[in-house]
Amino acid sequence: MLIDQLREVLSAAGVLTGDEVEARYHADWSRENPCRPEVVLRPADTQGLSRALALCNTAGQALVTQGGMTGLSGGATPRPGEWVLSLERMRGITELDPDSMTITARAGTPLETIQQAAEAAGFILPLDLGARGSCSIGGNVSTNAGGNSVIQYGMTRALVLGLEAVLADGTVISSRNKLLKNNAGYDLKHLFIGTEGTLGIVTEVTLRLFPRTLSRQSAMCGLSSFADVVAFFKSMKRQFGIITAFEVMWENYYRHAMENVKHLRDVFGEKHPFYILLETEGNHPQLDQERFQEVLSGEMESGRVQDVVLAGNLEDRNSFWAIRDAVGEFLTSLLRPANFDIGIPLGVMEACLQEIMTELNTRFADLKCVTFGHLGDGNVHFIATTGDHDDNQAIYDIVYAIIGRYQGTITAEHGIGVMKREWLHLSRTVEEIALMRTLKNALDPRNILNPGRVIE
Repeated sequence: MLIDQLREVLSAAGVLTGDEVEARYHADWSRENPCRPEVVLRPADTQGLSRALALCNTAGQALVTQGGMTGLSGGATPRPGEWVLSLERMRGITELDPDSMTITARAGTPLETIQQAAEAAGFILPLDLGARGSCSIGGNVSTNAGGNSVIQYGMTRALVLGLEAVLADGTVISSRNKLLKNNAGYDLKHLFIGTEGTLGIVTEVTLRLFPRTLSRQSAMCGLSSFADVVAFFKSMKRQFGIITAFEVMWENYYRHAMENVKHLRDVFGEKHPFYILLETEGNHPQLDQERFQEVLSGEMESGRVQDVVLAGNLEDRNSFWAIRDAVGEFLTSLLRPANFDIGIPLGVMEACLQEIMTELNTRFADLKCVTFGHLGDGNVHFIATTGDHDDNQAIYDIVYAIIGRYQGTITAEHGIGVMKREWLHLSRTVEEIALMRTLKNALDPRNILNPGRVIE
């Protein structure tokens, strides 16, 4: 019997059944379509995972991979008949190489744990997002996560030098690498970055680190128009060498956060249509701070910026980021909304968002929206609800159709999962999707790895 064989390979602690299968395995953070899996597999190492996959592949048993369960696309939520493959026991940092400036960690390691280890060694791992304390690095890699510093350092893909992954039949692909330049044949790691566990299961990752800078400047800014936001962004890119954050919050986001998260502090005395969290870094603390203040003063004199609050200390900076990260705390107050992480070219972003709001408000009388995003990389998070979950399908149809017309993407960082699969054709051509299916059939011919995610 397959269960008995898996218990021999993974031990009793590695196979959960019956009452051992807790509710946390039933759905990812989207909370859509929760399903209790019959079995949860919890390998403790790559060898155990390899042997377990080989057994499941032979039996044709479908598996859904789970990490930190912070996904919003239903990709980690089991469906009827699927067993869960949880990487929660595969944690830990296996190497930090200060000379190569790399860190290697197992797939189940929380992102924040890796950040802290890098920081303690005098480096930074620039990958950062609000779920840093619970998301796992394997999940970050499998979805090619974006986050707060993409405008400076790029997506997760740009930070991954090497990795280890296991194919559906149990074959271990060791594509370990610590070199910035390595052109020896196909770079196979890209088969597993951003493919959401459909081609193989990432078990270990080697990431680039960067020297820790000596200064960081943070400010919250209030602006009156989207045109000013774009002009301000271009000005900041021109005047500062390192911009690590340019986070834009529309007024609807800012007000909703203030009204629904009690510990937040409103740093402004008046309302603004747009709020920006700006951060720059450098290596000359006093000069950098003076330059930061000088530039922002100039922006206010030009009329582009209406209000500025500077972070005088770490507590101030943390209070700024608490506002930006508050979506994780107030999302539950929006009654299972339609949740978007769309990408729109900056030049047409305002027109696209205006068209979206016009169509949605025409269709729905009781619409509530919050809008925020990284902007500089074209990524906008947009949350909409009427209070009736049954309206979500129509909301998705309207928004994604408009995004397609503006040549945007239906997902900039969260991935396709299950929930966005029917709209993939709006962002990828027929030929691209056909090639995706070819790769899937070649690497997972029995379709046991995250079936029905990304593509059918």
